[in-house]
Amino acid sequence: MTGIINTLDSFVTFLSTLPFSMGVVVLYTIDVILAIMIIFLEKKNPQATLAWIMVLFLLPVVGIVFYFLFSQNIAKRKMFRLSDSEEKLMDQMLERQKQEMKSDDFFINDAERDWQSMIAMNQKYAHADLSQNNIVDFFTDGNHKLDAMLSDIANATNYINIQYFILKNDITGQSLINALTVKAKEGVRVRLLLDAMGSKQINNKLLLDYLDAGGKVGYFFPPFFRSLNIRFNYRNHRKLVVIDGEVGYIGGFNIANEYIGLKKKFGYWRDTHIRIRGDALIYLNERFIRDWRNATKERLDIGLMFNVNRNVNGTTPMQIVSSGPDSYKEEVKHGYLKMISGAKRRICIQTPYFVPDSSIFDSLLTAANSGVDVKIMIPCMPDHIFVYWATYYYCGLLLGAGVKVYIYNNGFLHAKTMTVDDEVCSVGSANFDIRSFRLNFECNAFMYDVSTARRMRDIFEEDMSYCKELTRLEYKNRSRWIRFKERLAKLLSDIL
Repeated sequence: MTGIINTLDSFVTFLSTLPFSMGVVVLYTIDVILAIMIIFLEKKNPQATLAWIMVLFLLPVVGIVFYFLFSQNIAKRKMFRLSDSEEKLMDQMLERQKQEMKSDDFFINDAERDWQSMIAMNQKYAHADLSQNNIVDFFTDGNHKLDAMLSDIANATNYINIQYFILKNDITGQSLINALTVKAKEGVRVRLLLDAMGSKQINNKLLLDYLDAGGKVGYFFPPFFRSLNIRFNYRNHRKLVVIDGEVGYIGGFNIANEYIGLKKKFGYWRDTHIRIRGDALIYLNERFIRDWRNATKERLDIGLMFNVNRNVNGTTPMQIVSSGPDSYKEEVKHGYLKMISGAKRRICIQTPYFVPDSSIFDSLLTAANSGVDVKIMIPCMPDHIFVYWATYYYCGLLLGAGVKVYIYNNGFLHAKTMTVDDEVCSVGSANFDIRSFRLNFECNAFMYDVSTARRMRDIFEEDMSYCKELTRLEYKNRSRWIRFKERLAKLLSDIL
């Protein structure tokens, strides 16, 4: 924020040196040029285009600075490409699997068979292989998840690949840093990848003991200048861990005091993470290697991705799907869309932010109007105020179609999950909002297994005991002040 203020001050100072009429001309000339760029040169959707043009012309100075800070187009960059030979190897693996799927005995359960079109879509569209040999454990409490992960780290003997959006310099963050430092001193190859904005409290000085012990660190999209990061609108929101190829983690928890309920503002933190053993670790490792290479420029051997224990006798088929603003494809969102459009009986969604684009909103509307029991659970409090009121607005619109909206009252709900028909479910970092679909780098696990999906539905129903249902009457009788906040948030929803 300091960088934004300094940039605004510099720009205003420059304009103040010009005669008033000339300053106005310069200002609106820049606005017109940017508007033309947005309309004709950038592949933004119409809503985002109109929102940016409105900001530019209603807030000329602020709008110009915000455009350069928030709206860089990085979709044409090949950020995470492997070498040609490595990409060829990955393509060959995927093509081999596609051929194997044609066999009658390929699928190991009925959920896989029922959702094979979704598996095929993720293979073709997201280049996501299917792994079938997996065991999955769920964590909904931050203390339990942290304890399990620290225990797995303590048992590591070979390597630790760990990636988080937020790691803070507090008691919780230090517990992880200390654990990684101990393993680095023991000779374990430890790689810590952090988002430079989300983990802005962490730097090499703070990690000195860890680095001296032989640990490595990478920062995703670090600032060019100390107080200004012109790429801070594009963040690596992924939370991935692979330890010795024995266990891996993916989900919504970050590493900070609030995620284990130690921050008074939020109270209890309700999130969802999974611990994986099995072949899916190959693809968690692949994702980490691609991100690590981009952040550190170290050519980490792609062979590491195969250094996993595959002898676990798992029964949960899974695809690891990634997406980000380096591509226009919105792969995780299309996974969500496929789940919603394929639903026949029920859809259960948990998300802290519900700001859907038209495709997600219309698909949920269609499902509800087709008789599918659609339930959405959101938090009772905001951690981002504009996003909260946009969430309330969009949930309110769905009430008329029979969608049931539940407001979680036992602390803060941060889980990003969806379960459909007790057959397929998703856990990961991607929220049901436009930021996750288009601006953040995300990663989700899509699982095809009745027992796993039922476990997720059971968790959802347990959480319902801490919820209040938002009724149509209650929403209709909301105050004018709430209506105003909703409308304002909705107006900006495409650029939140």
